[in-house]
Amino acid sequence: MSSKADLIVGLQWGDEGKGKIVDHMAQTHDYVCRFAGGHNAGHTIVLDGKKYALHLIPSGVLNPNAKNIVGNGVVISPKDFIKEMSQFDNLEGRLFLSDKAHVLFPYHAMIDQARERMKGDKAIGTTGKGIGPAYGDKIARVGHRLGELHHPEKLADKIIAFFEMNKPVFDAMEVEAPNKDTLLAELNEYKEVLGKYIVDTTKMVWEILDQNKKVLLEGAQGTMLDIDHGTYPYVTSSTTVSAGACSGLGLNPKDIGKVTGIAKAYCTRVGNGPFPSEDLGEDGDILRKNGHEFGTTTGRPRRCGWFDAVAMRHAVRVNGADQVALMKLDVLDGFKEIKVCVAYEVEGEQIDYVPYDLEDAKPVYQTFPGWEKTEGVRSFEELPETAQSYIAALEAMIGTKIGIISTSPERDDTIIR
Repeated sequence: MSSKADLIVGLQWGDEGKGKIVDHMAQTHDYVCRFAGGHNAGHTIVLDGKKYALHLIPSGVLNPNAKNIVGNGVVISPKDFIKEMSQFDNLEGRLFLSDKAHVLFPYHAMIDQARERMKGDKAIGTTGKGIGPAYGDKIARVGHRLGELHHPEKLADKIIAFFEMNKPVFDAMEVEAPNKDTLLAELNEYKEVLGKYIVDTTKMVWEILDQNKKVLLEGAQGTMLDIDHGTYPYVTSSTTVSAGACSGLGLNPKDIGKVTGIAKAYCTRVGNGPFPSEDLGEDGDILRKNGHEFGTTTGRPRRCGWFDAVAMRHAVRVNGADQVALMKLDVLDGFKEIKVCVAYEVEGEQIDYVPYDLEDAKPVYQTFPGWEKTEGVRSFEELPETAQSYIAALEAMIGTKIGIISTSPERDDTIIR
């Protein structure tokens, strides 16, 4: 019988701390596979005091014994991928890219930024990296897959023809067509650097599961940014929930084993869109400062607020989370009182579920006593009693166990229950 793949997925609006948990779990897995998103995602991992910012390469790269797979559900910017690779010198034989993953070109970023400018105050607040346009081309069946890099001349001709066919649209957005010679030189460079890593990862993942290897699946962003289940239209362009691991790697639901959902002990969001438990006062500022809440990818300050148990319960169910890893508990150190959103008020009615539109939802809070210090604690029993009570209350609200608790960015400052 084949082994099953363990899965890690974000339960909030992204930036939950998935990188640290993937890195922690990768120590006991043979393969780590990324299944969705692009380089708009940012995973920060701190190892021996050194900080690594990963955007496309799976977080298992910091385990020298783990192999890393980027699946077909990811959109890959070759330029940014090559730059990210330069952090490491031991990738050959440890990194594999799907030949069916779609390529994100510089012109996708230009289109993304132009569209945001044209929307004015209606802008979604994207990272401007070109993720939406790349996925849009994929769905419109005019995109290009990584395997096409093996034939640069043919790919260059396709791209030039695409610009010629859509010249009025690109002119309106002030996006210039690439020069053929410059484009060909760029594609040849991509082929030279990335060509040896491009394989049929679908077949590869099937084989390693049949060999009973331990496989870890890594998502990007978070559930509330999912194209279907998030706060549309203020969402990303991919399937960020656990089901996306199947389509994004070529697996079936029976291949999925334990699902671990990642959540902060509070909430953050980058970009525009509804955020019911956002705190615009002093507490929000303290959370941002203590949590160093600035985007790994953009550097933008994150919007901060209290733990949203309603959205979390929704995310736990959508993803089938067997357990939750609660991150950044130490950021709440020093608060006299800690709030949790336990319901929403919508049009004068109190509800305990995520509605179609969260735009006008107001939070209903329950308050818990705070604590002085959890930073660096490595066992549940050593946590302050008020912190233990807070975690127990969250478990009851979200309907699943909090099996992992992080008390600092360091790999070893992690409680396993």
